[in-house]
Amino acid sequence: MFFAIASLACATYLFCTLLVIPLYHYFHDTKSFRQFPNYSLFSGISDWPYCLLSARGSRSRDLTALHKRHPIIRIGPNNLSFGHVEAIKDIYGHGTHCIKDLKYAITASEHPSLFDVIEKKAHTEKRKRLSAAFAIKHLEEWEYKVARTTGRLLIALDKLCTGAPVSSCSQPDVQELTVDFNMWINLFTIEAINYLALSSELGLLEQGNDIVTAEKLDGTLYQARYRKSQNTAAYATSHYVWDYKNFRTLIWLSKVFPSWRSIWKEAAPFSDVVYHQANTRLKRHLKGEKLDDFFSALMDDKNGSPFNSEWGEIVGDVHAIIDAGADTTAIALTGVLELLIKHPQHLATLREEIDSALEDDELVASYDKVKNLPFLRACLDEAMRLVPPTSAGLPRRTPAEGARILGHWIAGDTSVSMPIYTAHHDSSVFPKPEEFNPHRWMDPEERRRMESCFIPFSTGGRGCIGRNISYLEQALVLASLVHRYDFALPNPAFEVQRFEAFNLICGKQPMKIWRRESVI
Repeated sequence: MFFAIASLACATYLFCTLLVIPLYHYFHDTKSFRQFPNYSLFSGISDWPYCLLSARGSRSRDLTALHKRHPIIRIGPNNLSFGHVEAIKDIYGHGTHCIKDLKYAITASEHPSLFDVIEKKAHTEKRKRLSAAFAIKHLEEWEYKVARTTGRLLIALDKLCTGAPVSSCSQPDVQELTVDFNMWINLFTIEAINYLALSSELGLLEQGNDIVTAEKLDGTLYQARYRKSQNTAAYATSHYVWDYKNFRTLIWLSKVFPSWRSIWKEAAPFSDVVYHQANTRLKRHLKGEKLDDFFSALMDDKNGSPFNSEWGEIVGDVHAIIDAGADTTAIALTGVLELLIKHPQHLATLREEIDSALEDDELVASYDKVKNLPFLRACLDEAMRLVPPTSAGLPRRTPAEGARILGHWIAGDTSVSMPIYTAHHDSSVFPKPEEFNPHRWMDPEERRRMESCFIPFSTGGRGCIGRNISYLEQALVLASLVHRYDFALPNPAFEVQRFEAFNLICGKQPMKIWRRESVI
């Protein structure tokens, strides 16, 4: 009898929580959201449809298709997506009153990092600490770190080169596809950001895999896969995070299923990988080593006075820097090389520009020689426009008093966003948006017109602080690769598989690669 009563009470609670109360709020409509079309039939009463959309791995592309008909879409009971570029300044611009959304709070650690702290004053203080280190003037002083890591990448790729094809039209044999470019470029960006942030080299480019040492809080060391655990953590969390109220419960329920238990197990080591990197760097700091890197900027101000931050806060900031710093740049480089190979006319134009700036025997491009090459920058920007590494709308929350967005007064405490993919595929700003056309960026007036809607690093006061280092790495690496090698994909129709988590997770990119005759 007791079991029956308990079961009935539980069922009644779930019925009311999941249906009755949401339906009441939907029809009561205190925020006037019923004026906007729903993403799905149930979006007005539940965040689960958006979670399911995210699980498909193409949510920004799918939302962009819907936004062609509807400039504002309700994607959850308290969540609106905007699909017109005029919303960019309202949501993300320097004058916006919107703050970071609750999504960042529920995924943050006990000590929020620069990237997920919500309160504006705390964010300003954190950003100020790192702004000097991220300034392009300072980063150019660290060019040698990127150049050294690029040289290590080229040494590894030289060993995987095959002979030049008999003709430019020939399709490579399977055994000639010796390079998974996405893997190698991700190993490069992991090494580069760890060298920049922590003055450490992991040996990944020499060993050709992502196996590193991880460390638990009790000091236990073990071997883990850096890249695999990082990607899996993003993949797993991105399925459930959009249901803010039930996020922890959904994770707990997912572990009931063996397949998801396995996924969470694969994801778990990444925090230990980061902790070991941070702890190793701390030991060097305590020994008195004077190293010029991001970690130093977290420990002391420009006058050498210590910030005396809590260790958990420092680890959190290290986690944010090396997580974001490796991920997006690798995605961008994967995308631009794939697109250039598929568009040989643009690759030829880029190669002519780079060859004119570099000597034949120059192994690693000098940033001073390539940083102002207009077509190189055009190729990088066009690739990030067409395939933005972060494609989703970065969620923001309206202030308590509400905010005007896209001509509508949006009630306070509402999640709002605009997909970056949508902005980058607006045909009124970027004619023929599905076409890879770097030349669109070559006209200075056209570039100025487009740049307000080009937001691969977001924009405004919460824009990505790492955009300068990403451009430095991309320019140095792409110029070096194009100058030294030629490439072929498995076939003309080949496409890298991409799953949209928070950022894109790229699949394998098998390639044939060989040294160019002019630089042998």
